[in-house]
Amino acid sequence: GWLGSELDARPGAEAWPEVEQAERLARGAALKWASGVFCRPEHLERLSQYKKRESQRTTSIHTRLKSMVRSYLEGVGWGLEQLRDARAELMTVSQALKKTGLESSCSTDGERSLEKLREVSVHHRQLLTAVSNLPRLYAVRSMVLETERLVESRRLLEAHALLMDLEQWQDEILWQLSGNTGMEKSALSPEDQELVAKYFSGVGNLVEALGKEMWAVVSSALALARQNPTPFVSAVRIVEREEALDRAFLEERGGNRSSRPLPPQRPRCWRAAFFQVFEDGVSTRFRSVSFLHTRGPGLAGHLSAIQHGVMADLATVCCLLEHCVPPHYQLTGAYIKAIHQCLHNHLAQISSWDLESGEIFAVLNWVLHVYDSPDMMGHPEMVKEVKKEDLPPLIPPERLEQLQSKYVQSVQRSVSEWMYKALQVELQDWQRDQEPDTDHEGFYQTSLPTIITQMLEENARVALMIGETLRDQTIQMGLYEMEKLLNRFREALVELGKEHRREPDNHNNRFYLHYLLASISNCIVLKKSTESLQQQQSPRSMGQFSRTPPNPLAALDRAVRRACRLVMDQLLVDLQPFLPGLLTRPWLVQGEPTPKLCGILEHHLELYGRVRPPCRQRLQEETQWLIVVEYVRALMQKRLVCRNGKDRTQLAQQMIQDDQQFRELFHGLEGEGVPPEVNPLALLPVLADFLQLKDPGMLTLEVSGLTAKYPDISDEHVSILLDIRGDVSRDVRGAVLDLLEQSAPSLPVGYRPIFTDILVPPSTVVFCLPKAKCA
Repeated sequence: GWLGSELDARPGAEAWPEVEQAERLARGAALKWASGVFCRPEHLERLSQYKKRESQRTTSIHTRLKSMVRSYLEGVGWGLEQLRDARAELMTVSQALKKTGLESSCSTDGERSLEKLREVSVHHRQLLTAVSNLPRLYAVRSMVLETERLVESRRLLEAHALLMDLEQWQDEILWQLSGNTGMEKSALSPEDQELVAKYFSGVGNLVEALGKEMWAVVSSALALARQNPTPFVSAVRIVEREEALDRAFLEERGGNRSSRPLPPQRPRCWRAAFFQVFEDGVSTRFRSVSFLHTRGPGLAGHLSAIQHGVMADLATVCCLLEHCVPPHYQLTGAYIKAIHQCLHNHLAQISSWDLESGEIFAVLNWVLHVYDSPDMMGHPEMVKEVKKEDLPPLIPPERLEQLQSKYVQSVQRSVSEWMYKALQVELQDWQRDQEPDTDHEGFYQTSLPTIITQMLEENARVALMIGETLRDQTIQMGLYEMEKLLNRFREALVELGKEHRREPDNHNNRFYLHYLLASISNCIVLKKSTESLQQQQSPRSMGQFSRTPPNPLAALDRAVRRACRLVMDQLLVDLQPFLPGLLTRPWLVQGEPTPKLCGILEHHLELYGRVRPPCRQRLQEETQWLIVVEYVRALMQKRLVCRNGKDRTQLAQQMIQDDQQFRELFHGLEGEGVPPEVNPLALLPVLADFLQLKDPGMLTLEVSGLTAKYPDISDEHVSILLDIRGDVSRDVRGAVLDLLEQSAPSLPVGYRPIFTDILVPPSTVVFCLPKAKCA
């Protein structure tokens, strides 16, 4: 309240809005504080204490304010004194400046007379410079001519020494004409500049001529260094001199020791130009070799020539040129980088051509093996100069993959064409009027498997020279083509069988069976070759191909099955004229035609011996199945029905005798370990025992044993066997058939049905009831 009243009492207080705002805030804070302290009537008892405490606080604040205002007023007074002193000094200086201005205006005429004297002095200096440089100026023309002569005769060091003298004279004259006053060259009069340029007009041309000769020496260093390295050494020394001069001029100008301008055509940077010209020379020399005829079979020789040329030049650089330059040049590394870039561009151009497989192989082999080998860039001395990581790939990885794919496609076209031709030759061999050739083991063979195997193995071996990935791709491609060939081979076998059935007596079909057997042996050879190729593949490559993996083994199995089926069909055709005579009355009396059948079988089995295992065993087994099936089929025809026990005994004995003849014929097969339960000939004695059983009451037990051994036998087959016996009553027949109907055993695992292939002829019983319409 005291502070507010004091401020209100000051004149012009209403002109201070901040004071009013501060007062309002103070009053509000005081009111808030009082309302909090005196919120109850009993609190008013301490009003005097609060009043006394606030009065003391106000007195203290008032005292501090007075002290602060007093010190502030003292400072203001001192400042006013300083301002008075400064004002007095400024007035003194102003009067002195006015006096100086008046005096300088009076000396203008004197300055005009001194200007003429200055011009005379400058002209005198120029004349003095001209007089002192007259010997040099008169010698400039002769020195220029001498320098030109030295440049033309490639005495580069002497020419450069004279050129340096000329440039030094030119620089000094320009510097002297500028009066050494720090004026820039541009401050010279046009007449002075034209005069100096006229006297030294040939210096700029000399620099260009000397540079041209130097760069010609540097660019041809690889070709001329072995004959005379002196010009190259001179060029390097000149480059180093120029680099030193450039560095000295730049340091002088950068050190701010003077404002002397840079001489004309400085800095020249001839060291950088040296490396650029050297790289251009390497590129030009490489192009002179690489633009030779490179297409076709000469590509491998061209790459070999490049290798020898590069290594010869590299030896020149390492053993000769490297010793002609300072160590920090690292000329060998510069050559390696330059030739690497040349090779990169050249191989990119070659790989863009429409290359054949042999050309692609030459490129891939050179890039992946020759270039990085110790005979070339992989040499320990070369590795020291440049790290492999510092060089870009000779051919980008994606381009390498494209080349490999292109190689595989080219080889695939060739393989497909050769396989087609080999198959056509095979088809022509089938029409020959002579037996197929045999190998050293006596097995039938033709040229087909040898051609295919050698071709695929050779392609895989050549691809492996590039890398495992390309070998795997080539093998995969070969397996695809093998599968296609085998499918066409199987179709050709089918057509051959159809043609033989249409014209069985054709003279060209005399050796039809022999070539079928040769085809089976060929498939066995191709299977071994296929398995060998599959084993050569890397396991990691099996899942890296986008399309369905080839399955030539399945195609081989289909072709072998078809060929074996045709062989069995031919056997059946040969047996067919004699099969109707089986199990007839003449057969029962004379035993014919079993010996003739055995003769045919023996002939066929002898031919089957020319087939490679395991198909030889397979054909022998199929022959057993066929003869047994046809034998039982003849039995089911009911050509012979027994009239009494003697007939049954004679029938069983003849069947057992036939079985013995068959067993003797197939004794070799049984000797090779064929299990008895697999041998179909075991069926004939079983049927003979069934037919010669004397007690019909035991037929039920006999049929039970028969169904246990041959669960595929049907009630129709058993019924015909009962009819052949001729002594089975209706009751016994019914009991046997009921037993069959109740048992119906399932076929065990691995059991090969035999009765399933034997169809029962339809019943010939006459329906004796009269025909009548249905009501």
